[in-house]
Amino acid sequence: MTQLTVPASGRRILATRCRAVCEAPVFGFAVLLVILANAVLLGVDTYSGVAAEYHEVLKRSEDLCVTAFTVEMALRLGAHADRPKAFFRDPWNVFDLVVVSSAFVPFLRENTTLLRLLRLARVLRTARFMPQLRILLVAVGRSLPGTVSFLFVGALILYVYAMVGWICFAARDPEHYGSLGRAGLTLFLLMMMDGLGDAVHAGLAISPLSILFYASFVLLASFVLVNVLIGVVLNALEEARELERTEAREAQAGPPPPVDADQGLRRRIVAMREALDELEARLDHEGAGARPPLTGARG
Repeated sequence: MTQLTVPASGRRILATRCRAVCEAPVFGFAVLLVILANAVLLGVDTYSGVAAEYHEVLKRSEDLCVTAFTVEMALRLGAHADRPKAFFRDPWNVFDLVVVSSAFVPFLRENTTLLRLLRLARVLRTARFMPQLRILLVAVGRSLPGTVSFLFVGALILYVYAMVGWICFAARDPEHYGSLGRAGLTLFLLMMMDGLGDAVHAGLAISPLSILFYASFVLLASFVLVNVLIGVVLNALEEARELERTEAREAQAGPPPPVDADQGLRRRIVAMREALDELEARLDHEGAGARPPLTGARG
């Protein structure tokens, strides 16, 4: 049984035509309009009266959106027919493929909650057509490791100060420092500068030295840590911008020209023949130089 394969030239033609459609500004604008229409339909479904009255219209509109997304994804897959691995190297392509294909999974279509969440995920696809939003989302993702470190250090500082607050103020202010949980909640709100004045006045009524406790905590938690977090996010944002510029340059350069295997083989054969001819000519020249000169007739 023979296996049918698409010739390389056919894949290149398909990819070229689909890429021309996908890169057209009208195509991107049309897809963006469909995404926004899907968001409007999702919002209309939250009104039970309108959803019940126009159920059939909303259902057909949803089917049209799914059809449009399916056609869009087919064109994007076709644009990578000559290099399919490049499609899956782009996280946005993988995200779009998962979101669109989920509409055809029977289990997900029967689960109303999951289906609504997946329909909501389609709204996030607007990031593909908004470069600044895409850069911001990439920056948030790249800042996660630094953010985890920030949260660990912040939790450690909060725990230490909560224990100190419980030791120093639990007897006089049990409402705010009666336990580790109460003290942690109080300091967490103070980290947001919520009720700092009242807390300082209550602490001064207990001991004048409480000002050192609150001042050091606010300095560490609200200024140092917040500035560190801002620095992590800004660094990730700059990395995301550089990554976006690199991808834009690669997209403008286009895919590498296809290599014809037969042509490359012919070039190697010609090069080998030229090398053999040169070697043969060199050997003939050296052999002629090594022969003894011919002498005249003997007398």
